[in-house]
Amino acid sequence: MNTKILCMSVIAFSLAMGAGIASGAKGTSALDDPQKMAPFFTDAGMKTMKSGDEFKKAWLAMTEEDRASIKKDCGDKAIAKQHDDFCKMTMKLGGAN
Repeated sequence: MNTKILCMSVIAFSLAMGAGIASGAKGTSALDDPQKMAPFFTDAGMKTMKSGDEFKKAWLAMTEEDRASIKKDCGDKAIAKQHDDFCKMTMKLGGAN
C-alpha cells in the first residue's frame, strides 16, 4: 500500500475521531469513515468526488448494509449539510430519503 495514502487515511481518521470526541458525539457517521468514503473520491485527501458514472459504480460496489448506513446519515440534516455534495449524489441515485 502506498505510504502516502496510508498516512492521509490515518490523518483523516484521526481528525474525524477528534471532531466526534470534541463535539461529544456518541458515534460517528458512516460518511466520516475514510475506508468507506475513499472509493468516491479521486484524491487521498477526499476533496474531489468522482464523476457520476464512477460514483455510481462505487455506490453499487458497497454492501447493502453500508448503503443503508449512508442513506440514514444523509437523512440527518446536520450530517447532510457537512457532506452536501456527497449526499446530493446519493439522492440522485435514489439513495437518500
